[in-house]
Amino acid sequence: MKSEMDVGTEAYEQIEKVNRRNQILVQQLNDSPHTQPEIREFVSEITNEKIDETTEIRLPFYTDFGQNLHIGKNVYISNCSMFVDLGGIYIGDNVLIGPNTTITSVNHRTNPDDRRHLSFKPVYIHDNAWLGANVTVTPGTIIGENAIVAAGAVVTKNVPANTVVGGVPARIIKTIKE
Repeated sequence: MKSEMDVGTEAYEQIEKVNRRNQILVQQLNDSPHTQPEIREFVSEITNEKIDETTEIRLPFYTDFGQNLHIGKNVYISNCSMFVDLGGIYIGDNVLIGPNTTITSVNHRTNPDDRRHLSFKPVYIHDNAWLGANVTVTPGTIIGENAIVAAGAVVTKNVPANTVVGGVPARIIKTIKE
């Protein structure tokens, strides 16, 4: 996918077509209780990728697009998490995502004349990472393997492997020693 997209173009209309379909599925998913196998089936349809049976997703679950969200094995996604995935969100294996977490790979341009148009930067969350409650991950960031993002943190820069970060903006608190 290109790194930018203008609203009102043919490419944007194709995105909106997928989005309209998926928003119906997201609403159906969140409108009533479901078993974990049912949830995984819904999310598989939304992402167009099979969600592994070891992954657990708590409702409500939100995504603005869905088909650029890639979820590994043995992932736990807590309730009320939001994935703004048009630019790509890649979640590795054994990742824990706390409640009310927002991960976004889309931004608006800074030029006021182009403000409604979009720019994309993928987000990568590597194996064994743990994102606490109310974390916000901004476009283009990488969360390293085994990293921990403390509750309430806003991640605006890459998080090295084996570190704990926290705060707004997130800063390294300590290194995780084996």
